[in-house]
Amino acid sequence: MRRSPTSSEDEMAQSFSDYSMGSESDSSKEETIYDTIRATAEKPGGARTEESQGNTLVIRIVIQDLQQTKCLRFNPDATVWVAKQQILCSLNQSLKDVLNYGLFQPASNGRDGKFLDEERLLREYPQPTGKGVPSLEFRYKKRVYKQSNLDEKQLAKLHTKTNLKKCMDHTQHRSVEKIVKMLDRGLDPNFHDLETGETPLTLAAQLDDSAEVIKVLRNGGAHLDFRAKDGMTALHKAARTRNQVALKTLLELGASPDYKDSYGLTPLYHTAIVGGDPYCCELLLHEHASVCCQDENGWHEIHQACRYGHVQHLEHLLFYGADMGAQNASGNTALHICALYNQDSCARVLLFRGGNKELKNYNSQTPFQVAIIAGNFELAEYIKNHKETDIVPLMPTRRPASGGRPVSHRPAIGWAQSRTVDESASLVPPAPGLHRTCSGEQFGWTGS
Repeated sequence: MRRSPTSSEDEMAQSFSDYSMGSESDSSKEETIYDTIRATAEKPGGARTEESQGNTLVIRIVIQDLQQTKCLRFNPDATVWVAKQQILCSLNQSLKDVLNYGLFQPASNGRDGKFLDEERLLREYPQPTGKGVPSLEFRYKKRVYKQSNLDEKQLAKLHTKTNLKKCMDHTQHRSVEKIVKMLDRGLDPNFHDLETGETPLTLAAQLDDSAEVIKVLRNGGAHLDFRAKDGMTALHKAARTRNQVALKTLLELGASPDYKDSYGLTPLYHTAIVGGDPYCCELLLHEHASVCCQDENGWHEIHQACRYGHVQHLEHLLFYGADMGAQNASGNTALHICALYNQDSCARVLLFRGGNKELKNYNSQTPFQVAIIAGNFELAEYIKNHKETDIVPLMPTRRPASGGRPVSHRPAIGWAQSRTVDESASLVPPAPGLHRTCSGEQFGWTGS
């Protein structure tokens, strides 16, 4: 839904206020999460998209915490995350810490029970046939124990405030052996620290030299998509702290680069905000992160990179298919944002790669006019004088979409670092292989 036009000053104030998340109460956070879920579900491609009757899957959903059972129709080609949104939209009661609920497939036919990974497709988890309507449980994520003869009383005694605090301390000090001992005794690492709201895994993701800690926590039952109290997964934390080692370790362990936080934002989106060394941004893109995430105000990754002047992040986003014409809720493109915030280097990259300088926002303003209004006269002059003959676009090459994760040649990490616009004209970066964009299509990119 299009919003009414906002002035440059409103856009600026909006940008500063969007990411001051720390002062919310727990109750308001829960309301925000449910609002985000409903809003996302109503978007094209969300949980409420129309589906053809021939391509649906009816599943019985058992919600033990609410003592409810529902039969719902799902799109098997949608992600588990979308199915989870659909379930939450169908509830008439609220669940506490709802983002850490997941779909659980009970043990059957000799297979262990497991939680479904949120960014995998439903069809990747075959349901038992010949036994009527298949059933999944919707429950809070906890460690899935392999042992059948668990002593519930002993486990309860193990999960005291003192022991949980010890686990956090051992994680903080990277005491791998002590963590292993606690996990071997049966400790569930999926919990929140009472003081910080972090989980052992989200804490480890922010520490230096924490690869071994992350591995033992994962092997000890930590869920990669279990969120801290602020709604972020360990991958989000690693991205925000620019922790390359932690990010790489989590991805190697199977974390999806497209996990969502409580605002529906991905780790890639956060890298565009925090900036710094672009390696984390490039690594996520290299691992096929989707380039299409947007916040409640319609800001894409490309808007944020331009807002904060992260020119190398911008170059990587463009190389992997970011839409230069994407408009936020005010109708502003990334070039409008550059004009508003006087981000000269980002504006030059956008224009060099073919950004449309004539596209108007919902106030009928071109980027040139926005730059004039904002008092950024030198940039306005550059935008005005840029010619089509100066453009060297990145040309997409369509390739057939495939069901699985593509195996192809990818660019060497770091190809675009320390390159200027002038240098880029003579460069042809290595082919990155297939990559998902907003439409779900997959592209390979080559330079011109």
